[in-house]
Amino acid sequence: MAIVAVLEMPGMTQALYEQSAEKVAGRPGPVRSPADWPVAGLVSHTSAPTENGWLVVDVWESEEAFRQFGETLLPILRELGLADVQPRTYPVFNVVTR
Repeated sequence: MAIVAVLEMPGMTQALYEQSAEKVAGRPGPVRSPADWPVAGLVSHTSAPTENGWLVVDVWESEEAFRQFGETLLPILRELGLADVQPRTYPVFNVVTR
């Protein structure tokens, strides 16, 4: 079952987001495609600045795919000083894309 993963990251800046994206992709530059992620299963990725940090909302094909991604992501966030990020997940009811 597909899930929505929401990560609210107080203190994250655009520069830190870009650093994390490069570490996730394993190469310089922004992530532009699900193929840039280290595990399969990403349906969509959206990020945005907030009043106090950064917000990421992903849709994953399954909870397991997101967990596998978390094994890569969470150490990267800790390395960047964002150790307290606690992703929230929800079952997907509907996904609409172009």
